[in-house]
Amino acid sequence: MKSIILYSSSNKQGNTAQSAQQLAQLLQAETLYLDDYEIKDYCYNHSNSEDDFRALFRSLLDYDHLVFASPVYWYAITPRMKAFFDRITDFMDDETLKPELRKLRTKEFSILSNSIHETAPTCFTEMIQKTCEYLGMTCRERIHHQYPCEDNK
Repeated sequence: MKSIILYSSSNKQGNTAQSAQQLAQLLQAETLYLDDYEIKDYCYNHSNSEDDFRALFRSLLDYDHLVFASPVYWYAITPRMKAFFDRITDFMDDETLKPELRKLRTKEFSILSNSIHETAPTCFTEMIQKTCEYLGMTCRERIHHQYPCEDNK
């Protein structure tokens, strides 16, 4: 099974990156730092279609298992990860792109989170899980790493 870990964080080498690298070794997966890409916010008139999102999304369709990794920021994923999920709507809005979107129905997903707490808040994991399940993906696992507050990563 071909896996990729998409991670986003304000610190490219912080706790989320460490968690992603550990999991990547276990899964023999690739990692992708989402913040290296220009992903603009969703726009109803799709005036932002020239950013990196569509090409990036299409490249992810080559994987069987997508891991979404983010620190918990105020009970939520990072802004870049949120923009990524919002932009999936581009493929829902355009009939010519829907066949590509339907390829997600054969994919698995996992959630990798980290914070100072023992578990991720339900609202954090639900957003990712419900979105992916709506798209027809199957949840493989939810992983949470607790890091001490003093790390500030």
